[in-house]
Amino acid sequence: MKVVRLVKKAKKGHKEALLELIMAQQDDYYRLALSYMGNSHDAMDAMEEMIVSLYEKMGQLKKEESFYSWSKTILVNRCKQMLKKQGKVVLLDDWEPYDSTHNPYLQSEQQMEIKEMLKFVSEHQKEAIQLKYIHDLDYETIAVMMNVSVGTAKSRVFQGLKKIKEQYRGEINE
Repeated sequence: MKVVRLVKKAKKGHKEALLELIMAQQDDYYRLALSYMGNSHDAMDAMEEMIVSLYEKMGQLKKEESFYSWSKTILVNRCKQMLKKQGKVVLLDDWEPYDSTHNPYLQSEQQMEIKEMLKFVSEHQKEAIQLKYIHDLDYETIAVMMNVSVGTAKSRVFQGLKKIKEQYRGEINE
């Protein structure tokens, strides 16, 4: 696998290999950082801090195939640290995805619908649902990012979706 080979090279100090790994997922990193930071400038700052951390801590990565979930966890932690320093609250509902292949009007309508649905869940459930379904992360990664067990991450997603379903079922029956 190419990722494993590049990670092994990066662990030996090859900056180009680390750069290639980052560039392969740069859009995913950016969307994830933007979802936490709320603006592109702060998102880019968070990504820069993540890259420095990756370079410094590359030797600590135990499983090469886990590079992307590990690096995204570092990015989320950097975002949370930056927000804490700025005195801001982590809000994912201001997230504006970047995707040039879709109709911006349709995308904006879908974002409004998603924001409306997420009003019915707690902040923890909202964050877990967005990490799972918008950022397409696995439960193990979500658990690490949210500093909870895998079971708690799954429960937050399940309970949040259940609340949304109950709310919309209620509106349809009225």
